[in-house]
This record gives sequence, structure tokens and C-alpha cells, in this order.
Amino acid sequence: MARVKRAVSAKKKRRTILNRAKGYYGQASRSYKYAKEQVQHSLQYQYRDRRNKKREIRSLWITRINAAARMNEISYSQFMHGLKLAGIELDRKVLSQMAYEDIESFNELATIAKKALEG
Repeated sequence: MARVKRAVSAKKKRRTILNRAKGYYGQASRSYKYAKEQVQHSLQYQYRDRRNKKREIRSLWITRINAAARMNEISYSQFMHGLKLAGIELDRKVLSQMAYEDIESFNELATIAKKALEG
């Protein structure tokens, strides 16, 4: 059986890890052993935070909608329920943009939501 020489692939593997670890603090950027562990954790954080980012953005949308709705003397939950009763199907992203950029049209939606709750 032929002898396997691993030097090239082993060095490539280590170089890849150390390149990914550039900018890390202390031994985590210089020592292969610590860099490997830190890169593995970093990849786990990256995976987790791609999902958490969606959660945080949705929370921001809701906060903006709530602030604009309360300026019209209605709570967020009542506003959303009123829109549903009125048959207006706008998602939170669009409502948030309206609350942030086009407050007049948002105020009209708040009025519609209030009327839908009353009637």
C-alpha cells in the first residue's frame, strides 16, 4: 500500500482556520489549538444570530407601530385587531415604514381601525 503524505492538506486546513481567526484577541488568533475552538464558537454564534436578527427586526417594527398608534390614542393590539376587522391586510414591515416615513396615511389607518372596533 502506498504511503500517504498529508503535509499539504494538513497545512491548508490549519491555514484556513488561522485566516478565519484573524482579528481575534490573544492566542485565539495565533495558536491553532485556540483558534480552532474560537472559530467553531464563532460559526455557532453566526448561525444563531442569523435567526435572532429576524426576531429583533420584528420587535423593532412592533415598537414603531405601537409608538405611532399611541399618538393616535390606540394601543398596538387594538390597532392590529381593528385593521383585521376592517379587512386591511398590511404586514408589520409596511406598517412600520408608514409609521416612520408617512405618518398621515398611518393616521388614516388608525382612524379606520378605531371605527372598525366601534362598529
